[in-house]
Amino acid sequence: MAERDPRELGGHWRTAQRIAVDEPDADLAPWVERLWTASWEYAEPYRQKIVPLPQVHVSVIGDAGPRVVGPRSRHLVRELAGRSSVVGAAFRPGVFRALAGRAVGDLVDRELDAADVPGLAGAPAWGGTQRSGAAAPEPHHRDLADWLRAHLPAEGPGRAAREAGQLVAQVAADPTIARVDRLAAAAGLGVRTLQRLFAEHVGPGPKWVIRRYRLQEVVARLEAGGPVDWADLAATLGYADQGHLSRDFADLFGEPPTWYARRYPPT
Repeated sequence: MAERDPRELGGHWRTAQRIAVDEPDADLAPWVERLWTASWEYAEPYRQKIVPLPQVHVSVIGDAGPRVVGPRSRHLVRELAGRSSVVGAAFRPGVFRALAGRAVGDLVDRELDAADVPGLAGAPAWGGTQRSGAAAPEPHHRDLADWLRAHLPAEGPGRAAREAGQLVAQVAADPTIARVDRLAAAAGLGVRTLQRLFAEHVGPGPKWVIRRYRLQEVVARLEAGGPVDWADLAATLGYADQGHLSRDFADLFGEPPTWYARRYPPT
């Protein structure tokens, strides 16, 4: 495995990056789960690993226009250099289908200009709500909220979108859900119907979503610090052994869990 960038280790990345998260106003809340801003300053380029979630984001970096970032099937690496920032709106799982004009599964691992997405194609040009006084002002997530507000449907997400989002939330909240058939039974749906619902409204399938949220429990253990019984944790999360757990974790998070643990300050 490649030599580690020391800026990844022991929480040092926090000295060069700032992340702010806000809840959306009530009119955006049916669609948007959170608004966020990330800013950074690096004298030398830094390779930032971004872990996936079953969400669509609309984001703006620097003075570029909004882009739609589909759900990712595995981790993504972006190179950050110099001083810049990005703002984003994380859409609730399930709801972006109304804007996409097609199954959200078609957006997995894709990025598009907002103008190429039917539900956002007629939105006002980016820049109308930005603060004045600078040639290229840094965007703020409240600017993005105003931009979205001008075009989001007034009637809110439909029934199937809400059902899909509720099932994702159930997976995230219930660590005993480790199999697709269990989630289907809890939803009162057949497995194939559940898979079609996720392909249409969530993007990644239910098996991927279950795996993603069970592996988030590994991150919580690592962040808390202290020793981890890896064999016991693998069994608890439904893995045959530690090796299978480690491979799945590396695929989604970019490195094995024992390496990922070094990102946090020692306890």
